[in-house]
Amino acid sequence: MAEALVSGILKAKLAPPTNISATDISSSRLEHFKKTFQIVVGSDNAEEAKRADVIILCVKPQIMAMVASEIKDQLSPEQLLISVAAGYSLTRIQKDVGIKMSLVRAMPNTPAVIQEGVTALAGSSRLPLHHLQLAQTIFESVGKVVIVEESLMDAVTGLSGSGPAYIYLVIEALTDGGVRVGLPRAVASVLAAQTVLGAARMVLETGEHPALLKDRVTSPGGTTIAGLQQLEAGQLRATFMKAVEAATARSQELGQ
Repeated sequence: MAEALVSGILKAKLAPPTNISATDISSSRLEHFKKTFQIVVGSDNAEEAKRADVIILCVKPQIMAMVASEIKDQLSPEQLLISVAAGYSLTRIQKDVGIKMSLVRAMPNTPAVIQEGVTALAGSSRLPLHHLQLAQTIFESVGKVVIVEESLMDAVTGLSGSGPAYIYLVIEALTDGGVRVGLPRAVASVLAAQTVLGAARMVLETGEHPALLKDRVTSPGGTTIAGLQQLEAGQLRATFMKAVEAATARSQELGQ
C-alpha cells in the first residue's frame, strides 16, 4: 500500500519526489523505492517522522505499537498521522503516540495499486478540517474516497476491503462458464473482466440504481432473465450479503 500511495501521489503531482521519504527494515525494498520513484529512503523511523508534515503508517496492526513507540517522542500536535492498519482504532493509536495530534484511520483496498481503489477515512475527534481534506486528497490519488464514522470501519473492511476477492471469484466463475459453453479461456477471461469493469463504471458514472440498470438489460423471455433465474435459485444476493457480514464480524474480532 505504501508503494501504491507513493506512485499515486507522484502521478497526481501532489509532491515532488524530494518531499517524500520512506522507511523500511528491508534494504532491498528501500533500494526498490529509491530506484523506482527517486524518493528519499532511510531506516530511521524517528528521524523521518521528526521532519515530516504528514506521516502515513503502512504497517501491519501487529507492529503498530512498536512503530509508534519508535516515533512518539518526535511527534508534534501540528503533524497529521494516518494509519492504514486494519482494525487498529484511533483510541489505540492515540494511546500509543501519547500526545494529542491529528489522527486519521484509512481503509484502502488493493486496486489502489492501479489508482482504482476506494478508501474510507475516519478522523479523530476535533480533527482540523484542513487535515481531513489533506488526507482525502492523498487517497484520492489512488482512487475514490468516502468519509465514515470510525464505528463503520469494520463494515468497510467487510465490503470494500475484502470485496476485490469476491469480485475476482465472480470473474473466475464467469470465465469458467464461458469455457463451459465453448469459448477459449483467454477470450472468456477478457469478456468476463471487461464486463465487470464496464458494469461497475455504469453504476458510478450514471448514478443510477443497479436494479434499474439490470432491468434495462433484461428483455421479456430473453437470455438475461434465464440467467438471472439461475442466480436467484442459487441465492447469489443472499450469499454476497452473508459474505460481507462474515468478513465484518471477523474484522471486529481481529480488532479486539
